[in-house]
Amino acid sequence: MTGIRLISTSIVQAANPKNQAQKIELTPWDLQFLLAEYIQRGLLFHMPELNQEEESETVLVHYVKTSLSKALDHFSPLTGRLATIEHDNDTISFSIDCNNTGALFVHATVDEVTTQDITQPVYVPSIVDSFFPLHGVKNYEGTIKPLLAVQVTRLVDGVFISVSINHSVIDGASFFHFFSSWLEIARGSSSLSKPPNFQRCFLNATNCHPVRIPNSYIKQIENEFNVPSPVKVRVFHFTNEVIAKLKEKANAEVGIKNEISSLQALLSHFWRSVVRNKKIDPNEETSYCLLIGARQRLQELSEGYFGNALQVGTITMKAKELLDHGLGNTAWQMNKVVASYNEETLRNFLESWKECPKLKRMSNMVRNIAIVTSDSPRFDIYGGDAGLGRPVAIRSGPANKFDGRITVHCGVEKGSIDIEVCLSLETFQAMENDKEFMDTVSIKS
Repeated sequence: MTGIRLISTSIVQAANPKNQAQKIELTPWDLQFLLAEYIQRGLLFHMPELNQEEESETVLVHYVKTSLSKALDHFSPLTGRLATIEHDNDTISFSIDCNNTGALFVHATVDEVTTQDITQPVYVPSIVDSFFPLHGVKNYEGTIKPLLAVQVTRLVDGVFISVSINHSVIDGASFFHFFSSWLEIARGSSSLSKPPNFQRCFLNATNCHPVRIPNSYIKQIENEFNVPSPVKVRVFHFTNEVIAKLKEKANAEVGIKNEISSLQALLSHFWRSVVRNKKIDPNEETSYCLLIGARQRLQELSEGYFGNALQVGTITMKAKELLDHGLGNTAWQMNKVVASYNEETLRNFLESWKECPKLKRMSNMVRNIAIVTSDSPRFDIYGGDAGLGRPVAIRSGPANKFDGRITVHCGVEKGSIDIEVCLSLETFQAMENDKEFMDTVSIKS
């Protein structure tokens, strides 16, 4: 494959900002991700007409930029920058300055890469990483870097549209809220079916005040140099029928009826295969980290709450227990951890974090980590059509990738799930010879 060729970069601002917020204080949910990298997701579209008419590419880029500008009218934080205030006690506070400085827009092309070159290989080709802007940028750098960046990359017979957004500004739910709203605007709507709510004053008035964190937390990371772990990326596809069988098996093994969800059963099945094929010592602890959403658990949060509203839930077990006690036991432990994140737990986190801030990086959330999961199959990726047809596939960018990172998306077929996985080649090869696991994977993976 030939490399990517940059055509242009530009700044896109909101054309006519609506309900422009001026300043938004970041909450502990936002601040915990300052040291992590941006959320990066992209959609691949099959568009053979781009190869037949050179002008159509110019029209496409103009169409994407224009619809983006109109969408940003409703999402003022995404066109701003992070702002900081340094306090007397060597602490620092962060907020969003909604100043419409603008989002980064990149237009690029790859001359010899087709849509099948992206979707057909067993492992996601490394050139996909170049389809995403702001590679390697940490969230705290949003003071000087755009909080949003979009890249349109033309392929031989298609186009890849990627979005990178600062993770201290939004979480996965808000990411796809923006994406679906952008599709609405692109289809010609002048209003949104779910307007965003930027209000950070919830639970009590103290949440409106700046949260201070030690300045040393940021300075320490600025002096670090991390060598990324060598990983391969693969997408495993699971059909609705397979997922239903895993759910039925998990619930039956622990003698309960449908309390374990389909996703909990699938993720537990995956976790057990990873641990089995990494050949972890039976007495060693292994952990599974879930990003648990707070929107449905706190009444004060509106459906359109735009920001971070999630916490990290961790399931920790010895490898022997994980493998010897069956799928049901693992899934039941996961179910109990998720259920424990109730309103009281969430409130306590927000208050206690202010007293003892802890900044997370995806790769070191807990010791003895095996898996970190983000996103959700509830986000409808394939349901919208903004004039480009239905997406062929979704892929993640290089940000926050490490051995054990997985991203969960809905599949193209109703009820199916795709899991994008980052692991070492050695672990992948072992899993590919694991009949118990591979018997559940669709040949479409």
